[in-house]
Amino acid sequence: MISRTWHGIVPLEHKQGFEDYLNKTGVSDTMAIQGNRGAYVKIVEQNEWAHFFLCTIWETMDSVNEYAGSNHEIAVTYPEDEQYGLISDPIVIHQEVSSSQNPFI
Repeated sequence: MISRTWHGIVPLEHKQGFEDYLNKTGVSDTMAIQGNRGAYVKIVEQNEWAHFFLCTIWETMDSVNEYAGSNHEIAVTYPEDEQYGLISDPIVIHQEVSSSQNPFI
């Protein structure tokens, strides 16, 4: 299996709104794809910022590509990201993993 981890930050005042938005976009979109084994979110507050980490677990790289396209190392972004003041890491991290359990526990 493959984990795909994305990181982005929003101003703390947008934390709840962006969490809801992330669940409606990135989490829902990945969970709808065959081969997805889970989508997990961790939020860490640091001063005036909320850091969001989204880790998705996939059966194969083909299933990752179905979500992210052939340039799967680039973060998937959404049209309304800017309204939350999102600063997105442009690169995501892929790793081989042996479990589909929540990596943030």
